[in-house]
Amino acid sequence: MATSKRLTPSIRQVVLDTEDARGLAEFYRELLGLEYRAGDEPPTDGSPDVAGADWVTLLDSGSGWRFAFQQVASLPEPTWPEGPRPQMLHLDFSVASADELAEQHAHALALGARVLDDRSTDAEEPLYVYADPAGHPFCIFVVTSA
Repeated sequence: MATSKRLTPSIRQVVLDTEDARGLAEFYRELLGLEYRAGDEPPTDGSPDVAGADWVTLLDSGSGWRFAFQQVASLPEPTWPEGPRPQMLHLDFSVASADELAEQHAHALALGARVLDDRSTDAEEPLYVYADPAGHPFCIFVVTSA
């Protein structure tokens, strides 16, 4: 009896809503080393940022992974880990060593991330939980094997 594989959609991109699409895109571009999609670059001639007004997309040129930012009028920050507005999604990023974690921690803070939880000394899974400049939670943790 043969079984057929069911077709499924593939993930095109992750999109975060934000009150500052350009600013949040720039935060993650710097944090993750991504590139602007053609046409989404910020203007360099002093003209208005028309492309970044509503939607900005970043690309990982090596993998084709896309990360987009959608402008919204108002978006209250999550109050994670407690409070009336839970996180509805968070992003996990990983590094291969405690030294890399320390380096990325300093980089994230320099870009404007805030620490929500410091578990960097956890023996099993060292990590930091941050809020990005718009308040979205994300983690950077050490993964030593797949």
